[in-house]
Amino acid sequence: MDLRIFTEPQQGADYDTLLTVAKATEELGFDAFFRSDHYLRMGSADGLPGPTDAWITLAGLARETKRIRLGTLMTAGTFRLPGVLAIQVAQVDRMSGGRVELGLGAGWFEEEHQAYGIPFPREKFGRLEEQLAIVTGLWGTEVGKTFSYEGKHYRLTDSPALPKPAQDKVPVLIGGHGATRTPRLAARYADEFNIPFASIEDSERQFKRVREAAAAIGRDADELVYSNALVVCVGKDDAEVARRAAAIGREVEELKANGLAGSPAEVVDKIGRYAEIGASRVYLQVLDLDDLDHLELISAQVQSQLGAVERRG
Repeated sequence: MDLRIFTEPQQGADYDTLLTVAKATEELGFDAFFRSDHYLRMGSADGLPGPTDAWITLAGLARETKRIRLGTLMTAGTFRLPGVLAIQVAQVDRMSGGRVELGLGAGWFEEEHQAYGIPFPREKFGRLEEQLAIVTGLWGTEVGKTFSYEGKHYRLTDSPALPKPAQDKVPVLIGGHGATRTPRLAARYADEFNIPFASIEDSERQFKRVREAAAAIGRDADELVYSNALVVCVGKDDAEVARRAAAIGREVEELKANGLAGSPAEVVDKIGRYAEIGASRVYLQVLDLDDLDHLELISAQVQSQLGAVERRG
C-alpha cells in the first residue's frame, strides 16, 4: 500500500510551509507529495497568506526534492488551456527528473472563479474530455510530427507538440463519484482512478464501475491503479487524537466515520479494509501543515505496520 501526503494549501500555507512538508514527506519514506489546485479558501479558514499556484509550487519542489512523486488532486480543467497545461506539466516533469503525475478534473468551485475572474463554463465535463484528449495527444505525438485537434471547445492546428515530459508517459489521474461519465473517462485516459472522501462501500461500488467501463472498451482493468483520498488524524492515545481533531476543527467520531482517525492500529486496520476492495494507494489529507510530529507518527507506526502486513501476506 502506497501512502501519499495530500495537502490543501488554499486553507492557508505559503511555499516555505509546503517545502517543509514535502521534505518531511521525502525523509519519512512516503511515496509522494500531492496538493490541491484551488485559489480560494473553504469554510472557516482564513486562507492567509493567500493562494499558491499548484504548478508553480510543484516546479519549485521538483528542484528541491529528489525521490518523491509530485502531483495534483486535482488540477481544475477550468484554470488552464489544455495546450498550456501540457507544456507546464511536461516542463515540471523534466525539472523533477520524471517524477510528476497529473490529476485532472472538471473544476467545481464556482466562488474561486468569481473571486479571480476565471470563466466558469456551464459545460465542464465535455471540456474535460477534450482536455484529456489534447494533453495526452500532445505528449504522445512523435518528435518531428505535429498534432491537430478539432473539438467543440478547443482547436489546435499543426502544434509541434513540444516539449516532451521526461517520462515516456506521465501518469494521469481521474477521479470522482460520477456513476457513468467519470468511469468512462477513467477507462479511456487514466492510469489511476481516485475516489475522494468515500466510504469503503461507495469506493467498492465506484471501483467496480471503472473496471466494467474498462472491460467495455477492451482494456485490462488491472492496468489502472485504484486509490482513495481520506482525511487523516492519528494519535498515540485518545487525547492526542482529540487534540489533532480540534486543531483542524473536526470531531473525532466524525473523522473515524469518514476518514482515517484514531490510534495507529485503528488506522492500519481501516486502510486494510480499503485494500481488500482493491485500493493500492491512499492519499492522506493532512490539514495541519505545522504538525510535523503527525507525519512522523504516521511514518513510524502506520506506514511501518502496513509494510509488515504486506511482508507477512
